[in-house]
Amino acid sequence: MLTLRNIRKSFGAIVAVESLSLEIRAGEIFGLLGPNGAGKSTTISIATGLVSPSSGEVDLLSLGSPAQPSVRRHLGLAPQEITLYGGLTARENLLFFASLYGVPHATARADELLCLVELDTRASSRVSTFSGGMKRRLNLAAALVHDPQLLLLDEPTAGVDPQSRNRILELVRVLAAQGKTIVYTTHYMEEAAKVCHRVGIVDHGRLLDIGTPRELIARHGGLSVVVVVQDGVEVRIETSDPAGEVARQLSSGSVHGVRVEQPDLESVFLKLTGRSLRE
Repeated sequence: MLTLRNIRKSFGAIVAVESLSLEIRAGEIFGLLGPNGAGKSTTISIATGLVSPSSGEVDLLSLGSPAQPSVRRHLGLAPQEITLYGGLTARENLLFFASLYGVPHATARADELLCLVELDTRASSRVSTFSGGMKRRLNLAAALVHDPQLLLLDEPTAGVDPQSRNRILELVRVLAAQGKTIVYTTHYMEEAAKVCHRVGIVDHGRLLDIGTPRELIARHGGLSVVVVVQDGVEVRIETSDPAGEVARQLSSGSVHGVRVEQPDLESVFLKLTGRSLRE
């Protein structure tokens, strides 16, 4: 569906993306994860044709580069920054974006999408009155207005309430089930683990590893940790046999509490990209 071959992008002396190659498969939800400044947004901009790579090739649907408008119309982008007009209503926003693509039966399409993102009761309300979660859902609808085959979602749940986050994740699953291919960038590891078929972790513009969440956890997650509470003090024990370790600790009779911490995608992320703060 989308292929990036040996992409490099520099801005003067700053190299944002280096030797990055990816193949996004049709129908999958692909998670692109990385710390701030890792090159995710630049990669998305290159994939949409908004930024030209310094070297390398991008191919969408075997049609060529998305820098060509005829190719680019096959993808939809919901950027991290909300791209809506606050003075227009929800329906007017979708009708405006539909007009840019020459979408037939635009009003029917807009109303269909407003129902999909559960904003049909607010179709005539100005977007300036919407909550953050409502704007995020409408932002997603705007990316879908021309029915693209590939959808790029850049931090689609940033700054939203738990209900809106849950609804957006449900929508992502529904769209994938309908045959959409989705590239999903997020800082929320639990989101990626829930919805992504495969995940690529990038840092300093390079792809560090790629695979299913389970494969990445198996390769980089490390051992399970059994946390034992004795006399109000927690003792952490790394082990490859957490069930056996729990049984051994409980048999001692002096344990007041025990829990098991399993490796997850967040532990993989921190191991590959480090624990230092990124600004």
